[in-house]
Amino acid sequence: MTAVLDLAPIRAARGELRLPGSKSISIRALLLASLAEGQTRLTGVLDSDDTRVMREALGACGVSLIDLGQSAWRVCGGTRYARREAELFVGNSGLSIRTLVAVLAFMGGRYRLTGVPRMHERPIGDLVDALRPLGARISYLQRSGFPPLLIEPADVRVLQPVRVRGDASSQFLTGILQAAPLLATEHDLVIEVEGELISKPYVELSIALMRRFGVEVDCSHGAAGTPRYRVAAGARYRSPGTLAVEGDASSASYFLALGLLAGGPVRVRGMGRTSLQGDVRFAEVVRAMGGEVTQGEDWTEVRSPGLVSGFRPRAIDADFNHMPDAAMTVAVLALFADGPCVLRNIGSWRVKETDRLSAMATELAKFGAEVEAGADSLRIRPPAVLRPATVDTYDDHRMAMSFSLAACGGVPVRINDPQCVSKTFPDYFSRLAALTTVS
Repeated sequence: MTAVLDLAPIRAARGELRLPGSKSISIRALLLASLAEGQTRLTGVLDSDDTRVMREALGACGVSLIDLGQSAWRVCGGTRYARREAELFVGNSGLSIRTLVAVLAFMGGRYRLTGVPRMHERPIGDLVDALRPLGARISYLQRSGFPPLLIEPADVRVLQPVRVRGDASSQFLTGILQAAPLLATEHDLVIEVEGELISKPYVELSIALMRRFGVEVDCSHGAAGTPRYRVAAGARYRSPGTLAVEGDASSASYFLALGLLAGGPVRVRGMGRTSLQGDVRFAEVVRAMGGEVTQGEDWTEVRSPGLVSGFRPRAIDADFNHMPDAAMTVAVLALFADGPCVLRNIGSWRVKETDRLSAMATELAKFGAEVEAGADSLRIRPPAVLRPATVDTYDDHRMAMSFSLAACGGVPVRINDPQCVSKTFPDYFSRLAALTTVS
């Protein structure tokens, strides 16, 4: 793919596509399968930069992963990894490093974890602070609170309860939950969340997958009303035999938004009303903005009159704590709304692949929008006339995919560094082209 991609104005969109596998489920399932007794056949696994670094990291730890073809993998698991010393490169996959660190901290080995420069700017101190009282020996190799990290054999001591902050990333809690069977050998493991838990649907996804692998998580609330989780002593992961990875709900948001802006009908397969992922609720946002949404068990379809007929999405003011990734798609939809849109509770954007609050505000303004960025919010007033623009993507896949939708506004759009979509959706732009008619 070239260094830039020029998108012609999109007049209409219709058709159907099967979504790539969920990144969130693929990465979690690979790790759980590696810890489970027996062999697990995973189907529909996403092939992308983020899932590749997880597979390679597990392989470096001695886990046997066999490519069965057609997005299927056989993972030969066990409670302990064969290799107790490894150099692991996690790229810019936040979910991979945060879940691996929690597991490797109690694997009895020596592991060094590094990533791309941006990964070394993404905080991980809250997770390390939660693990150290349990005996984890984790050292910062450069800057305190950030990767790269060195993990050495732990002197495990399970204190009750384990406390972890929930207001920076739900992935810290996910990491500790998935590592729980390594700790709950003689006593129950209790985890309490301090502060507000953001992106709660991702934690619920983790718990649902742990259940598929035979480990139950009891959910309640502590004295302060904050979430409290318990994993019983002796819990062990066991292979479910086969697990099918559902389609990626975050990736679905671009195509559902396409149906809203360009008329549709656009149908995505692999994500429907039975989806485990929190971003399935993006369909509710599309409906609130004026789209006609229909769903089946594993498909979702959107249609509307389309921008070319004078349709404008309804402006919204909403809290996006539960689906921060899909909220980026909403920010671009706001360019075409019938009034100002406000996106709230998106402070986690600042510690993602880039500072997404700042990046989104900068790029929306190029199209003529008036944007006010708060500490954890964006207020977007759509332009009277959309301007053509060149979008900088900041090596962030979701910036590239979200802003491709701006081409529905009747103007050409240039995307810089389009290959950044390989992080989660390598063939995104060809899939987009197959559904659209351009001017």
